[in-house]
Amino acid sequence: MAARLEADATPSASALILRPWSPADAVDLVELCGDDALRRWTSSAVDDEASAARWVQEQQRGWETGDRFGFAIVESQATGHEEQLAGHVVLKKITPGTSSAEVGYWTAAHARGRRVAPRALQALTDWAFTAFPGDGLTRLELLHQLDNTASCRGAQKSRYELTTLLPAAPPAYPLAGHLHVRRREL
Repeated sequence: MAARLEADATPSASALILRPWSPADAVDLVELCGDDALRRWTSSAVDDEASAARWVQEQQRGWETGDRFGFAIVESQATGHEEQLAGHVVLKKITPGTSSAEVGYWTAAHARGRRVAPRALQALTDWAFTAFPGDGLTRLELLHQLDNTASCRGAQKSRYELTTLLPAAPPAYPLAGHLHVRRREL
């Protein structure tokens, strides 16, 4: 199953296309991952083209196994051609027969402050609830560190309700965090 999702343009930002990652994205991924803010909030170490290629392969394996659906977020030109890589959004921890899964995202430095994350997250959320209704998916969870206020705003703009303060759980989660939840509207 491969999907291509879209998010409409806004008065101040291009339309977004969400598509599976491809090997051709590795060069741009290295450049984006050099951003200090992105490195602070993500756990994946992408330092060169080889590590970027491995990361892209992991995203492709998730599609093949059906347990992780990572999308490259690209900004679209008015002519419909893809423009610039703007981030990543993912649906993960999909288990048939369970009611919940997890979502996550990050945005490139040049894309921040233009509602890229909330628009991409909304498109992913709509797709997830449409693509997996037979599996009983009714709840999506978004987790972020307590001090990641930008992720908190992005979650709230996408109607993910803050439900729980999570305690730190080192080493995977060295700081306390927030759990945001979005339920499928019936």
